[in-house]
Amino acid sequence: MSSQNDLHIVVPEEKPEQKYGQVSIEEEIDYSQRGQWLRAAVLGATDGLVSVASLMMGVGAVKEDVRAMILTGFAGLVAGACSMAIGEFVSVCSQRDVEVAQMKREKRIPRNEEESEKDTLPNPVQAAAASAIAFMLGAIIPLLAAAFIVDHKVRLGVVVATVTMALVAFGWIGAFLGKSPVVKSCFRILVGGWVAMAITFGLTKWIGSTGL
Repeated sequence: MSSQNDLHIVVPEEKPEQKYGQVSIEEEIDYSQRGQWLRAAVLGATDGLVSVASLMMGVGAVKEDVRAMILTGFAGLVAGACSMAIGEFVSVCSQRDVEVAQMKREKRIPRNEEESEKDTLPNPVQAAAASAIAFMLGAIIPLLAAAFIVDHKVRLGVVVATVTMALVAFGWIGAFLGKSPVVKSCFRILVGGWVAMAITFGLTKWIGSTGL
């Protein structure tokens, strides 16, 4: 009889997805948000690195003067940083205009709260400054590598080796912080940099040899 009167309370097991679902969503959102600024920073630095290194390799294909190589690289640094800043400024301004117009169409912004809502949107000046700084940080690497090398062939080799290490570092940083495959990221960015430098060097060498 006692066994019939026993009261059994079944406690539902907490499913792992219920316990950790919120954390997983937050982590996913965090990686997504972090990927936006990470992508801009890594792309800006990589663009500066590859662009300036390719310019220097192109000049080095026809001139052995270290001064010409450095001046070309410096001009590429300044021009590229300005181009990145202007392009990012215009892009973010256009994005802000589209988002504000969409909010107004959906009547999500009262007139008295419009300015405060705009403050939460991307800042064009900050985006332009970040892009320019990232580009310059990447571009200065090959400049420093070539500045103190007198021998022409050694200088070209040092530039290629330095750019290679920097590309691997950028690929690893981007993959690590973005939680993406490290080997794939490093390989992709490394091959792209090599191809850019090789094409610039080869075409400039060929054009220089034709006497144009």
